[in-house]
Amino acid sequence: MTDKIIDLGSGFWNIRGTFRIGGVLNIGTQCSLVKLASGRFIFLDSYALTGDVRDEVMALTNNGQDVEAVLNVHPFHTVSCVQMAKDFPQATMYGSSRHHKKMPEIKWAEDLVESEAVAQRYPELKFSLSEGVHYISPNEMIHAGSLLAYHPASQSLHVDDTFMSPPMKLLEAVLPELILHPTTKKALKDEPNAGAQYCDWATNLAHEWREVRNFCAAHSYLVRFKEGEFEKTLLKAIDKARPKLEKA
Repeated sequence: MTDKIIDLGSGFWNIRGTFRIGGVLNIGTQCSLVKLASGRFIFLDSYALTGDVRDEVMALTNNGQDVEAVLNVHPFHTVSCVQMAKDFPQATMYGSSRHHKKMPEIKWAEDLVESEAVAQRYPELKFSLSEGVHYISPNEMIHAGSLLAYHPASQSLHVDDTFMSPPMKLLEAVLPELILHPTTKKALKDEPNAGAQYCDWATNLAHEWREVRNFCAAHSYLVRFKEGEFEKTLLKAIDKARPKLEKA
């Protein structure tokens, strides 16, 4: 699988990247490039750009000079942050508190990526922080919580780990499907009704962002939904998981 950049229209590009576990198994990763109303750009997530993809990004962004910020929306996606800060030295780096602790050598913005201040700065995007689960789990192996970003103009949803598409691409031909991250149950906060809170949050998201057509997930692949399909498939995934999560 080679890296590629996909133009989803209306100023949104999804970059499908490589991420190998143990240097062998490629589970994939992503970042997205968003063109702002000002004509400048931001990235969702960090990725070490190389080859043709890097060339295309540099051509779009005036050799990187027009990139004003990088929004690192998943607390555990940290591998490429240092490289991104080097590649785009003038860009403001936003991250979670975990990013700040893990990479103190980066000059992080004071505003955390999940803050209302950052959301207001970028009205081209809608943000939603997963509820009922830890955004930054005390267990480093649990990555179900994240900040989701939706770009209404291109109907593209950028999501790391929280929701996924099944690993079998063959299924897409039959019926596009979504699954919840396998660690969702373990990610639940130790609070009464945490499972219900998570399911209610995800259900509201399915309704509010029902126009999603392009589902960009980190460790699977880009799923293209027809009208109304995203809402239906996410609701199906939640309904299936709700009994187990509410019992947790």
